[in-house]
Amino acid sequence: MRKSLHILIGALALGFVGSLPAAHAEENQGFIYGTVETTNGNTYRGILRWGREESFWDDHFNAAKDDMPYRRRDFEDRDDRDDRRRRRIRVFGITVGYDWDRDDGGRHFVARFGDLRKLEMHGGDRLTATMRNGERYELDGGSNDVGAMIRVHDESLGDVKLEWRRIESVTFSAVPQGTPVPARRLHGKLATEDGKTFEGFIQWDLEECLWTDELDGESEDGDLSIEMGRIQTIEKRNRNGAWVTLKDGRRLLLEGTNDVDHSTSGIFVEDQRLGRVRVRWDAFLKVDFEDTARTGRGYDDYKPATPLTGRVTDRDGKSHSGRIVFDLDEAESFEMLEGNDRDLEYVIPFELVRSIEPDGWDASRVTLASGLELELDDTTDVSDDNDGVLVFEGDKETYVAWRDVKRIDFD
Repeated sequence: MRKSLHILIGALALGFVGSLPAAHAEENQGFIYGTVETTNGNTYRGILRWGREESFWDDHFNAAKDDMPYRRRDFEDRDDRDDRRRRRIRVFGITVGYDWDRDDGGRHFVARFGDLRKLEMHGGDRLTATMRNGERYELDGGSNDVGAMIRVHDESLGDVKLEWRRIESVTFSAVPQGTPVPARRLHGKLATEDGKTFEGFIQWDLEECLWTDELDGESEDGDLSIEMGRIQTIEKRNRNGAWVTLKDGRRLLLEGTNDVDHSTSGIFVEDQRLGRVRVRWDAFLKVDFEDTARTGRGYDDYKPATPLTGRVTDRDGKSHSGRIVFDLDEAESFEMLEGNDRDLEYVIPFELVRSIEPDGWDASRVTLASGLELELDDTTDVSDDNDGVLVFEGDKETYVAWRDVKRIDFD
């Protein structure tokens, strides 16, 4: 993504400078905050930005699980599909395939930063994630979040950029009251071509999330880089451009960059009804930005995860109630259900899911706590690539293959 050369490097890293109004300190609880300890024994404490992307507690940390405690050969033997079937995982458009009987992991780990207590790096791409409830996950690569440059707005030093290989650990904590952060978070209402609407915090092209981040494009008068906080509306014109209306009323046609055409990576909306949705350019119609000083839930608003519990009803009408392990993988409320609806990609915390009903071989009907119903397809979680469900009823363990699942109701 092209950025104007006049931007200071430190400002680009953290997005914390600019001529726009500062957010009030008491409204900054949504920013990621923590203490970074380096391999040299030094510590840095302050607001964090993960790479060029994640800045807030509801942003996602992605990696690959290195340990699969519920994956066992005897479950596969109960399934009459090819013993060497090819598996697929798709997370926000990234597809990863691997063979079931290769014992080399491959499951995706997704958690909001607010669900993490600590990350400990062990060299290379290996690390341990400790959750708010004390559970530990051994991870190994899996996304650009592992290996990212971490930027710290240190309270004493100012902006510090730390390479992954120099980091020993990151311990997360709430933003102290009075911490100044001179940038607001993007918030708005997004409409799609087929009439759906999503409202919440916006991350444009999976990167721009602050008023001081910039939208790049080519206008009829030359290249422009516009601070996002100056924009009122972005509306798709066609595959190759968008109309941009500024808060002062001016309307510009921008083209020629992945900020304003079909080559964009998409738009994240953090919608409180459903978690996070990624909207592809083909589905996108328009976004209207709204002025707010809110930055999202604070760290203390994220409660320790709990085991998934509920009832699994099979196609013979039998019900099994207890602790649930979904897809022989997801076992806690912080984990994510992933599914697509054409050019919309959903990643939904299980704590928001109330029921799942398989609907054919490649889709499922998902009902959320908000009452919203979604028909999702094209991912492992909601298709016949799902490895099935384990239910622990006291000392009794019951396995239900996905083809036999009629409905799952979560507590």
